[in-house]
Amino acid sequence: MTDIQMLSLPCGMTVLVQPMPWLRTAAFTLSLRAGVQDEPADGSGLASLVCEMVQRGAGHYNSRDLVAVQDNLGMDRNSGVATATVSFGGAMPCESIDEAIKLYAEIVRRPHLPGDQLEDARMMMLHELRAIEDEPSQRVMRRLREMHYGNRLGRGNQGTFESLSSLTMQQIQDFYRTQYNATQSILTVAGNVTAEQIFEVAKEAFGDWRTGEPSPMPDPDGTPGYEHLQADSSQTHIAFSFPSLWYGHEDYFRMRAGIGILSDGMSSRLFDRVREKRGLCYTVSASCHSLRNAGGVFGYAGTTPQRAQETLDVTLHEIRHLTDDLQQEELDRWKVRIESALIMEQESSASRASSLASDFIQLGRAMPTEELSQLIESLTLDDVRDYWIQHQPSDYRIVTLGVEPLTVASSA
Repeated sequence: MTDIQMLSLPCGMTVLVQPMPWLRTAAFTLSLRAGVQDEPADGSGLASLVCEMVQRGAGHYNSRDLVAVQDNLGMDRNSGVATATVSFGGAMPCESIDEAIKLYAEIVRRPHLPGDQLEDARMMMLHELRAIEDEPSQRVMRRLREMHYGNRLGRGNQGTFESLSSLTMQQIQDFYRTQYNATQSILTVAGNVTAEQIFEVAKEAFGDWRTGEPSPMPDPDGTPGYEHLQADSSQTHIAFSFPSLWYGHEDYFRMRAGIGILSDGMSSRLFDRVREKRGLCYTVSASCHSLRNAGGVFGYAGTTPQRAQETLDVTLHEIRHLTDDLQQEELDRWKVRIESALIMEQESSASRASSLASDFIQLGRAMPTEELSQLIESLTLDDVRDYWIQHQPSDYRIVTLGVEPLTVASSA
């Protein structure tokens, strides 16, 4: 893997490039500090609505022309809003990357924000929100995130029916003007490119972009507890979380290995001991989530009302007793899965560009693949065991949806 190269533009943008000359593709991720945490208290969903509106015409292109240009460049594109950032990205033949970066500079710097398309954008988001409300597993996970991080950091990026219906063009313009600027922005590029090539394009496209005020990360203010969402359903949906480390903490991978043993792959403990051997549920999983200053382990199980209580009890028992019978082969299997994912990433410019952006947001630097591989390989069973013994999961947030509420032990 070739070295990652970095350029800091005077305007406040950081450019990271990882050449991957063996590929025929290139990909970019452009991240700005315009996420959910920057929305006003009564503007839930505003960041996502602005993300949609800036892509409806920019520079010399109207909305339809913009789509046609992207298609002509062969772009497989994406966009989305997270807690701290809004991100735009795309993968394409490497010959198209220069023009794609210039095009997205137009999108974020000179969008039309057409008022006559606001209702179309609003209806699209309301439709997506209805789809979430109709999917019980997403409902419980959405509510769980709010409980875990609090009203501001835990707010969903989709907004609410009430807030989406009331957002105005003035709010969209104000949010764009305040949040879309070069300060703390990140452009990452990976694939069949050279650093010199991308640096020149970035200087041309973004060099004179205006700066803005830095966006501080609020502190999480979630609280532990149990909440039941009543629903006439033939299934019971169980969501749970507990506070944990964020990516970048020195002990993060000691914690992450334990979660991998619990819930990475079909040979992991939750899948094997809760689903397969006991037949308690049709799905069960747990994974790590990280903000820049907080983290958590989030889990989900779907089952029948008759088996819901036992599913919850057994799942929490497996988490609580992770260290009782740790086996070297469990850690080895997790390491192999991670190494396999890293190898696959070396064949995907899009995955690598996204990882560079994520690393820089979380760590303040891009972590080379080789460094991550060495970190994983150096972990021992004692590292995992010692961490989990010293940091027993507690302060659970639990949300269920179904006919009957469950009993949650006070120790959870």
